[in-house]
Amino acid sequence: MTTTLRPAGPLQQSTDGSKSRAYDVCVNSRPVGRIQLATHSVFGRRVAEILELRIDERDRRRGRATVAALAAEEVARGWGCTRIELKVLADAPGALDLATALGYVERNRNMSKALPAAPPALPEGVRARPMTDAEFPDWLAHAKETYAHEWIERGVPEAEAHDKAARDYARFLPEGPATPGTRLSVLTEAEAVVGTLWIAERDDESFVYDVEVREEHRGRGHGRSLMLLAESQCLAAGRTRIGLNVFAGNTPALRLYASLGYEPDAYYLYKQLF
Repeated sequence: MTTTLRPAGPLQQSTDGSKSRAYDVCVNSRPVGRIQLATHSVFGRRVAEILELRIDERDRRRGRATVAALAAEEVARGWGCTRIELKVLADAPGALDLATALGYVERNRNMSKALPAAPPALPEGVRARPMTDAEFPDWLAHAKETYAHEWIERGVPEAEAHDKAARDYARFLPEGPATPGTRLSVLTEAEAVVGTLWIAERDDESFVYDVEVREEHRGRGHGRSLMLLAESQCLAAGRTRIGLNVFAGNTPALRLYASLGYEPDAYYLYKQLF
């Protein structure tokens, strides 16, 4: 039996070159599922993303999804895309295994946890204070550069990565430290700045957008202190859940978050097409 893709509707194309199309996954012309493909909402028309891939229950475990995903890659190449991306929810381990087998590489993942009833205490001698307006410009320049570098290391061309960093920081910090729902904090020990924290309200949870321990102070537990500070601030804001993003390969951060009770919500993967 032959598995193929059959357009489920016309190609949707915008004036900026973005495309989107749904396909029925068919076996000998019999529909057994659906796949939705589009050019990327963030990275533009040279990057494709699989928005949905669904195979009917009775036709699963027969290689239908594998053929559909490979066929989608060919469509993306025909669109002129050089990279394809997808999101896999943590409660779909089979989809993650399939993507990995097809050569997709994890770039980052979202994690979250329910907050404790009482705010955790910081270690003795460690203090937190708001970031000052004078400190903000240097922090912003460093944070944007670090953020762009994380994307570059994981398959995003340099220009795209810097453009994404500029857009993301402009979007989420439009008013700098005064942005509503945002808290920028500095962690100190013996008056020395050892780290920084950026959290903000997002949907139904608080989200850790950036956490960093200064290089000369690493290995002394300050990353954990910053995350405890984040939990305290979120509880003070009346939230019951906290989330974050972590890039693949950041083993110390992944171990820290796991030890604090964070669990994956979704994985973001990519594959180079050329």
